[in-house]
Amino acid sequence: MKNIKNVDIATIRRFPAMDFIGNDFAIFDNIGDIPLFGYPTRLNASCLTLCMKGHCKIRINLKEHELTEGVLVVTLPEQILQQVERSDDFTGVFIVVSGQFIDDVLPTVQQLFPLFFMIKEQPCVRLNPEQMEAVQEYYSFLQKKVKLKDNPFRKEITQGLILSLFYEIYSIYQGNEPTVRKVKSRKEDLFERFVRAITESYKQERSVAYYADKMFLTAKHLSTAVKEVSGKTAGEWIDSLVILEAKALLKSSEMSIQEISDELHFANQSFFGKSFKHHTGMSPKEYRERSFYPRKEFVFDNQ
Repeated sequence: MKNIKNVDIATIRRFPAMDFIGNDFAIFDNIGDIPLFGYPTRLNASCLTLCMKGHCKIRINLKEHELTEGVLVVTLPEQILQQVERSDDFTGVFIVVSGQFIDDVLPTVQQLFPLFFMIKEQPCVRLNPEQMEAVQEYYSFLQKKVKLKDNPFRKEITQGLILSLFYEIYSIYQGNEPTVRKVKSRKEDLFERFVRAITESYKQERSVAYYADKMFLTAKHLSTAVKEVSGKTAGEWIDSLVILEAKALLKSSEMSIQEISDELHFANQSFFGKSFKHHTGMSPKEYRERSFYPRKEFVFDNQ
């Protein structure tokens, strides 16, 4: 039996039919030369696919879905994908975004969080003609901007467009929520309760035991359930929310680093700085400076 292969944007950069921004973003509409995996593969990125013609059957975390004309499918980082079949006339548009790129785009932790639950539960949604046209317009505009390799703000422009596209997709999903929702497993229910709890309290409480106590569970039981449902430990979820909020405040507020440290209830600014650097590879000051004054070597690292 084959091990599950891990694939990310860096893996597929060799294909000439794609346009890229580093290892964070890829956009393409010609899949003729691009291998769609006939065996389970873990994609370490989010992929948005709009079927324009023909049909394709894929498995997402072992559950089969069919794409036909007008169907949008959104997959999340770390999900296991497999192509089952594809018609000869299948065409579509594809946008692939790394998890880090998504983290950098989100303006606040909570705003788009419900979207990811919707996608996990219902990765495919059928678009009406107006919605289809809107997604195609985003695709065309993104493709044009990504090709402008001499624009020093190409990455930032792309991030802004991706943020708008996520809101557009959120609106589509909200309008297409099924009236009868599937019955969740106990572990899925625990996970959603855990996420609701941490989105309310992550600034003040970062202990897994705190949330386990609130849910009348042991920390070990909670961590096991969260890991099985999401692929991330409870501690990783808490840390990711804290760091994402810190990034948002560093990028979009005038708060000082000390004020951000206080806002997120770190013991002191030094501890905040060490934690932030551990998760991002740079200090809060470096992250803020890079957000506002992108260095050329990062802007043009895409050839």
